[in-house]
Amino acid sequence: MFRAFFVSLSDTMNKEQIARNVSRFTMQAEPTVNKRKIIIAIDGFSSCGKSTMAKALARKLGYRYIDSGAMYRAITLFIQQHGITLEELNKMTAPQLERLMDHIHISFHLNPETGLSEVYLNDENVEEKIRSLKVSDWVSPVSAIPEIRNRMVALQQSYGKQKGIVMDGRDIGTRVFKEAELKIFMIANKSIRAKRRFDELNEKGFMVTIDEVTKNIEDRDYTDTHRSESPLRQAEDAVVLDNSEMDQDQQLEFTLEQLRKLNVEV
Repeated sequence: MFRAFFVSLSDTMNKEQIARNVSRFTMQAEPTVNKRKIIIAIDGFSSCGKSTMAKALARKLGYRYIDSGAMYRAITLFIQQHGITLEELNKMTAPQLERLMDHIHISFHLNPETGLSEVYLNDENVEEKIRSLKVSDWVSPVSAIPEIRNRMVALQQSYGKQKGIVMDGRDIGTRVFKEAELKIFMIANKSIRAKRRFDELNEKGFMVTIDEVTKNIEDRDYTDTHRSESPLRQAEDAVVLDNSEMDQDQQLEFTLEQLRKLNVEV
């Protein structure tokens, strides 16, 4: 139809005019690339490589990266440092928990060497301290306490007001940012997850056994999926990424392809 339209005008338009009109039509037909910033939510089980992929994606896009799990780890570290047991924590009333949270200030500051945000607990960089197996053993039950989770969700949502953010966790796409334009749900074989976590801990100087790491992953999986407050689950509109047999470059390319499908500039 469009070809016939241009031919019918050939008597009154020279070839250059036709070419210019064809060019304008072709350019208008091309999909436009969306340059506005969006929110990217990455959820999944522990030790699936969420943070690694999220950091790489944020660096590629020039977005801010927020590790929501680090926030709960920082709270867990604070509780352990102050000699509070899990039993005592679970017996606290709502007002007591609110007062406890009033003494905890969590912030993120950019590391100029890595170009990534690192978590601070009451103005102390605790990026390394929160990665211990002891903190990992406690973080799931701590994060399941409603008063703690509600306080952190509100803080996380405040980070996304300007968009241009990549956040990973357990309930980012299902609660924190239900409106996120892209949601990724990451999974991986349990034995592969345990090996990755074991290698990571040993590289950082934490002496643990593979059995301890596997037990920690199994316990966290159960707690994360069975808690009453924001349990881990796949959002209906999330894209599943099984990275059991994928390297970091392949995972990043998979996610970038999802952004291209949304016509988001990458």
